Amino acid sequence: MAKIYSDYTLKKIQLNPKKETVYFLLNYSKALRVNYYKSLEFVTLLN
Repeated sequence: MAKIYSDYTLKKIQLNPKKETVYFLLNYSKALRVNYYKSLEFVTLLN
């Protein structure tokens, strides 16, 4: 199993996402907030 993850590949895959996909991910990351209180973690999505 370790051999599968440690193999180095020379393949380079060029990804060409749509503009809508990029904007969706950027807006999602802007709205995502992670708050910590003592040993608790609160993940919120602000709309």
